[in-house]
Amino acid sequence: MPDNPSPLPPENLPPLRVAVNGYGRIGRSFLRALYETGLENELQVVAINEPANLESILHLTRFDSTHGRFAFPVEKCAGGIRVQGRDIAVHHAATPEAVDWRALEIDLLVECSGRYGERAAIERFLAAGAPRVLLSNPANSAADVDATILYGMNQHELTNAQRIVSNASCTTHAVVPLLDFLSRELGLSQVALTTLHSVMNDQPLIDGYHHADLRRTRSAMQSIIPVSTGLARGVERLLPQLAGRVSAKAIRVPTANVSAIDMFLAFQREATVAHVNDLIAGLAARAAARNLLAYTEEAHASVDFNHAPYSAIVDGSQTRNISPSMVNLFVWFDNEWGFANRMLDVARYWLRCNR
Repeated sequence: MPDNPSPLPPENLPPLRVAVNGYGRIGRSFLRALYETGLENELQVVAINEPANLESILHLTRFDSTHGRFAFPVEKCAGGIRVQGRDIAVHHAATPEAVDWRALEIDLLVECSGRYGERAAIERFLAAGAPRVLLSNPANSAADVDATILYGMNQHELTNAQRIVSNASCTTHAVVPLLDFLSRELGLSQVALTTLHSVMNDQPLIDGYHHADLRRTRSAMQSIIPVSTGLARGVERLLPQLAGRVSAKAIRVPTANVSAIDMFLAFQREATVAHVNDLIAGLAARAAARNLLAYTEEAHASVDFNHAPYSAIVDGSQTRNISPSMVNLFVWFDNEWGFANRMLDVARYWLRCNR
């Protein structure tokens, strides 16, 4: 995480048109974040594609069990919904080709369904007229996208020639900038990560034939459930100097939102709790204004970070020395809201950086 990442381009430019494909947890959070940050006149959501019926889309825009009521007026209009007086066309297509993205005259498609990870599948949106696509998933591999971007770390790599960009994953945003910083400060020999992640919609509320992974056939709200994770690959994609040094596992826990990562870091130099916490607190002081990183030593529970816009919040009260050169860190993050805010940051920067 650079101390002085590239600034956002000027704001006194014509509004840019954005469409959202997939209006679930991240798609709705992206729209909310746009309005809550006051950027709705800079990036205008002009279309949503979501197979669900319009009444459900309208209702779930207005009311959210996790993030509360939408603070702006939302009503139905001809062909879609109206948010604070601005119409948003709603489509109900099941495939990329079923929407004429070109006719919508959009500048960017924000793909939030999570269904498209291979380049050939993502390019179907381009073929249907979307000029560029920002993914809410890490894609299957680095080759499937033109770039994987973590805002605050490598957004300067965005160019006007790129057409498919990944916003990585919520866990990658929570750990990679921190690992990059600590690697430069203290050197990293080994990294072991355990994600404690809130339930997701690939789990059932009660046991059912819901997933090929037998653990994910079990009730999400009654068990702590180990699941597979690609976090180690995601870290190594962005920090190739750590290739072969990162291991990761993930456990789903029965909470609706806010997750955490338990990090074991073996450094190349001695590192005390006080020194590591001081380094991170200093970094957070520089990054907090951009909602990238926060630091706390208060006695928090996960619910305290619901709707927190940060990529990560390091809980310094939980920092431990395992050995003179091995440290255990604990990092909180709102896996919905923080990630949606980073998508907004990347979308805004990408669209403005060459104008």
